[in-house]
Amino acid sequence: MTSLSHLLAIIDRAYDRASWHGTNLRGSVRRMTAPEAAWRPAPGRHNAWEIVVHAAYWKYVVRRRLTGEPRGSFPLKGSDWFVRPAPASSSEVDWAADLALLDEMHAALRRAAGQLRVRDLPARAGGSSVTTFDLVAGIAAHDLYHAGQIQLLKRLHRR
Repeated sequence: MTSLSHLLAIIDRAYDRASWHGTNLRGSVRRMTAPEAAWRPAPGRHNAWEIVVHAAYWKYVVRRRLTGEPRGSFPLKGSDWFVRPAPASSSEVDWAADLALLDEMHAALRRAAGQLRVRDLPARAGGSSVTTFDLVAGIAAHDLYHAGQIQLLKRLHRR
């Protein structure tokens, strides 16, 4: 395996492939309903749904930095955190749409990362203060961090 294929394997495992570490991001929301995803542990705290859209947004940002695309093409207005509905107004259709957005942003990121060359990895990615390698490896860490948060939210919700 080259360092690039290792890097691609890392983002795959963090997102939706089996790995030793346990649940990945996509697995953390498998079979989660809209009301479960919209549940908040306390007022002002993020819910799993917001974490999913936040993860989709940062996959978009990393892809944009890899490709040099201009800002402003994320499908939702805003940046970073996006308010998602309370349990009483959650919709399975809206939840499915945001899960599809996450899948779409991951696939686009994966395609962009797959176009990298090994010599690109130590260079600074567009608009970033870190190397391309660190940026792509970092999005995998970001996925796993939020997968853990979602797992914790599910346990708190089911108490």
